[in-house]
Amino acid sequence: MKKKQYILLLFALLSFAGLSCDDFLSELPDNRTDVDSPEKARKLLVSAYPGIDYIVCTELSSDNVDDYGDDNPNGSRFWEELYQWRDVTETDNESPAQIWSACYSAIASANQVLQSIAAMGDTEDMRASKGEALICRAYAHFILTNVFCQHYHPTLSETDLGIPYMEKPETELNPKYERPTVAFDYEKMAADIEAGLPLINDSQYDVPKYHFNRSAAHAFAARFYLYYQQWDKAIEYAGIVLGAAPQTLLRDNASLDTLPKDPLNLASTAYISETEKANLLLITAYSSLGYIYGAYYTCSRYSHGAVISTYETLQSRGPWGAFSANTFRLPPWVYRGTNLDKILLPRLPRLFEYTDPVAGIGYSRTVYAAFTVEEALLNRAEAYIMKKDYAKAMADIKLWVNNTVATGANLVTEATIDTWAKNFNYYEPEKPTPKKRLAPPGFTIDDEKQENFLHFLLYIRRHETMHMGLRWFDVKRYGITVTRRVIQSNTPTATNNVLKVRDPRCAIQIPADVVSAGLTPNPR
Repeated sequence: MKKKQYILLLFALLSFAGLSCDDFLSELPDNRTDVDSPEKARKLLVSAYPGIDYIVCTELSSDNVDDYGDDNPNGSRFWEELYQWRDVTETDNESPAQIWSACYSAIASANQVLQSIAAMGDTEDMRASKGEALICRAYAHFILTNVFCQHYHPTLSETDLGIPYMEKPETELNPKYERPTVAFDYEKMAADIEAGLPLINDSQYDVPKYHFNRSAAHAFAARFYLYYQQWDKAIEYAGIVLGAAPQTLLRDNASLDTLPKDPLNLASTAYISETEKANLLLITAYSSLGYIYGAYYTCSRYSHGAVISTYETLQSRGPWGAFSANTFRLPPWVYRGTNLDKILLPRLPRLFEYTDPVAGIGYSRTVYAAFTVEEALLNRAEAYIMKKDYAKAMADIKLWVNNTVATGANLVTEATIDTWAKNFNYYEPEKPTPKKRLAPPGFTIDDEKQENFLHFLLYIRRHETMHMGLRWFDVKRYGITVTRRVIQSNTPTATNNVLKVRDPRCAIQIPADVVSAGLTPNPR
């Protein structure tokens, strides 16, 4: 029996726009841009992408960070709440409340475009805008579902609480919506994706990398269907992105390593270049990410530091051998000092938007690569592993390895991947290894070979998506148990704070103000 839950989603839009109730009540409920031409529809689609990132919330929730203890002053209650999987009570530009508002604001723009296109006759010259709007609507709902809900499960998602799926603009002052299930949300997202993909046309974009161009839209579809556990569709859509020669689309990691490793983080700026073939979709956001994952003390209490890097991720032993300065084409960057232990890859530039250049005030911003060729490649490899097509999975894995590993890439074979996984004990918080027990909700791992391939796939995906927030979704997808630790003098000490498979805290709590407006919170 479906539970009917209601919410004033209008509150989210008011919160994002910075309007008070008095401000809103002085206007008509339907006071919005009059979209009465194809050109206006295209321009409005710029606002159909969330202006707030989810990365801070999901990266700090993941196992990519450790706590460096009370003696490190470079923390905040907001970061602590995320790290400890508490319901967030602190306000911040990248808080769950802001993610909620930004996504529903983007959805509102997409819905306005779709309604206006229908009113104008849904003509041929508006097909591309319609396609982009449908994909944008699906993507914003995808973020909301994966942040605020349990991960998709073929049976349990029939009752897991989802998020309201918005398909039309608001015209009422007090709209109420049913909170559906996760299964319902995935069905709706799939319908929007399938309807939108054939309509995408890159020729309408001046700068395609800032829109759901054809490659970006198919990369989203590949990720979506991987999470939806429909392996064939994930393979199909990733294949459209990768084409016949994916090796020609991969990032030139060695060139990033030639750039200065300084606070300006020039390599991160180069990483998000619109001319980089590997970048499929770039999104701008008001964000502190460039400070958190740059050569700064910002958030250094909750950091990807030497312990994780040495034993689990960037500096740990791979099938290519022990880590050395020459292992990778782009070696990890090490920032060490008193209360500073960050092992980083350049991903997120620190940008600043001045509102008053004379006074030197403004907003911290970043640009992030929401979809890349490398991720699409690893998504396809994972889907092949799930189908036990190890030869094709190996072909994709080798492309990533050859492009990333400078020394020992030739050592990576099916046999050495199997040996690499077998040689590690399963991870323990105080005896860490890259090999964490997998208990995926919703599908089974059939045998040791498949499990070992998945261990390696998750290992290199963790490398590729470092600092980008996607590891949290892998934790949820694979039922990885995470134990919080405190690092003192490079020694980890486990706490009693443990997140297990389908722990209620895997669904980040919806904003308190939205709960106050009538929506049932996630169970705790």
